[in-house]
Amino acid sequence: MSPPVLPDRAEVVIIGGGVMGASIAFHLAEAGVRDVLLLERGDLAGGSTSRCAGGVRAQFSDPVNIELGWRSLAAFEDFPTRPGQEIDLHQPGYLFLVTDPADVPIFTASVAQQNALGVPTRVLTAEQAADLAPGVVTDDVLMATFHARDGYCSPESVVLGYVSAARRLGATIRTGVAATAIDTSGGAITGVATTAGAVRTSAVVCAAGAWAGPLAATAGVHLPVSPLRRQILITEPLDAAAGALFPATMPMTIDASSTLYLHREGPGILLGMSWAEEQPGEQLTYSDEWLPDLMAAVNRRCPALAEIGMAHEWVGLYEVTPDHNGLIGESREVTRFLYATGFSGHGFLQGPAVGEVIRDLYLGREPIVDVTGLTAERFASAATRTERNIV
Repeated sequence: MSPPVLPDRAEVVIIGGGVMGASIAFHLAEAGVRDVLLLERGDLAGGSTSRCAGGVRAQFSDPVNIELGWRSLAAFEDFPTRPGQEIDLHQPGYLFLVTDPADVPIFTASVAQQNALGVPTRVLTAEQAADLAPGVVTDDVLMATFHARDGYCSPESVVLGYVSAARRLGATIRTGVAATAIDTSGGAITGVATTAGAVRTSAVVCAAGAWAGPLAATAGVHLPVSPLRRQILITEPLDAAAGALFPATMPMTIDASSTLYLHREGPGILLGMSWAEEQPGEQLTYSDEWLPDLMAAVNRRCPALAEIGMAHEWVGLYEVTPDHNGLIGESREVTRFLYATGFSGHGFLQGPAVGEVIRDLYLGREPIVDVTGLTAERFASAATRTERNIV
């Protein structure tokens, strides 16, 4: 196979072919930006995007995350029209189960914040939660929150839709090309060095996910992003009895205390959780070290699943920042170095809105969502943000 051929120059180079890079490429090309070049070192959606649970939601505690999630939900719903791709969107809702008394005021305030921003999240009783997810134990649930338009879809289809539309609009997409360095001179970008040669450009968007930190450092920009392994399991097909306990209509259900989450995935159940013992690093090999903690959470919250075998597992990387919020903005040190990374598990669901935001920042206009508080500079000024509704 012939090596990829790169253009000599581009108006803007986007590094990363996951949902962020694909969305940014589409929104820039749609806005009339010429010579957009997207580089992906492997296959499109081959990094964190293809290994996520595919959840889409507006239930967050931080107002910016609520707005990004809410705007993205509308985009996912309209995806068959714009950009034009079926994404297998299911909207059974997201159900958060709250069992810790200390979390009750936090989730109550989150619902109030969501409602104030137009998201019709509701507070439910334990009994109402059990009606939505009959296979989930709710005897210790103090409250639950539910938003009916939340759900999940196919990450690979989302990336395909954005990339296909970006190509139609004139963008150039190259896979199998790794960006190795961002060249600068006097605080300005001059080009991007890659495994397929150099490209002259004066603008770069770093959407490299878990690998964004080292790449940004080549331009003298500090992006505090660490890779962290997350693992997901899918059960064998459910029999009739288990299917009645975990129906296709059940919401994406999250135990707020343990972070155990589950939703229907075809004939089975997809489940995962945050494992407290996981250490940062690029581990992409499955390990069963987390199983004792996972199974303890399963036995407590949905014991019927403990009797069902596991058919598949996969491993991906979260791109984690110190405050578990994304990094979106433009560098103050290097002109025209823009970034969208570090989303700590909620990047896929915010991809559509973040693509719009980066488009606006690139064009020098007021972003559709004010992301001032998500710039990398917040860590230098100790203006970190806290997101409570994370998984």
